[in-house]
Amino acid sequence: MSHAHNHHEHDEQHFRSTDAVRDVVIGMSDGLTVPFALAAGLSGAHVATAVVVLAGLAEIAAGSIAMGLGGYLAARTDAEHYQNELQREIRETRELPAKERAEVEEVFEGFGLTPAQIEPIATTIVADEKRWVDFMMKFELNLEEPDPSRALRSASTIGASYIVGGLIPLAPYFAAHNLDTALNASVGVTLTALFLFGGIKARFTGIPVWRGGVQTTLIGGLAAAAAFGIARLFR
Repeated sequence: MSHAHNHHEHDEQHFRSTDAVRDVVIGMSDGLTVPFALAAGLSGAHVATAVVVLAGLAEIAAGSIAMGLGGYLAARTDAEHYQNELQREIRETRELPAKERAEVEEVFEGFGLTPAQIEPIATTIVADEKRWVDFMMKFELNLEEPDPSRALRSASTIGASYIVGGLIPLAPYFAAHNLDTALNASVGVTLTALFLFGGIKARFTGIPVWRGGVQTTLIGGLAAAAAFGIARLFR
């Protein structure tokens, strides 16, 4: 019993940590890219470093709120979707028990069990409504019950990560008053951060680390180069 309990706790921890990592990845990658492109664009337009800092901070504030709210709403939508499906399954097991039992049997047929083996298992599952509905949610709909505190945690993690990410490309503009020096330093620092971050992200998504790093750096670099080029063009 205690072993099963520990296993469940381990799963819980594992899911939570991967969710948290995903939120940090989402927040940081956008935080690094968007303010970096904005700062590069303003540098191309040759404004004062103070203007870059102010505009950058305003963008970080707006971006972190927008990203955090987006994360919150996405997690809330998942929770609502789960609840709606749960109510529908409860209703179907009550109104269409034969059809729902047949669906339970189909799941085990998919695992290669014979009708004789399936019969007692299906009978055990459908004997308890909660167990029956839980089984259908997991194996028919592939839905895991979302953690109720996830939405708020997700929002704050994404928002905070966006702020941290956004301060990296802006940091040189705080320190240097010369625009070109600040831009060069910002490019160096941010591209390095994008490469490292892309590598970490790749570790979790299962693609080669160097490829993840190169991809993220290219995307961030292209965004900044486009902003810089357009600003230069229309200056």
